[in-house]
Amino acid sequence: MTSNPAIPEVPGEQPQGPAPTNTAPGTAGTSQPVEAAPRAAAAPKPRTTRAGVIWAAVIVALLALILLIIFILQNQQPVQVLFLGLAGSVSLGMALFIAAVAGGILVAAAGAARIIQLRSNARKIRRTHNKT
Repeated sequence: MTSNPAIPEVPGEQPQGPAPTNTAPGTAGTSQPVEAAPRAAAAPKPRTTRAGVIWAAVIVALLALILLIIFILQNQQPVQVLFLGLAGSVSLGMALFIAAVAGGILVAAAGAARIIQLRSNARKIRRTHNKT
């Protein structure tokens, strides 16, 4: 073990890495010891809450509504709409909006029917398992 007056010797400990040099910083051709940076404790990941999810959904919905309003305002030219023998005139943006809402209602109705069917099946299975 080499003796360095700047570093006190501790019995049983071996020096790790190259020996430090006592030269001025920035001197060419010398290597300076690099001190290990202290590791920052990993911050715990914040939990996702229902309120946070709802807040994010509201923001997304508001952005979608703003885009929808812009779309409707830019498509104000009247169009002739025929549906099941009925005829009418409405702005193009409103006609497309009504069609989109009608499509959403159909999808929601189909989804609700499927959820009701799955809950009914789950209830039947629970009843048969509870009887045995």
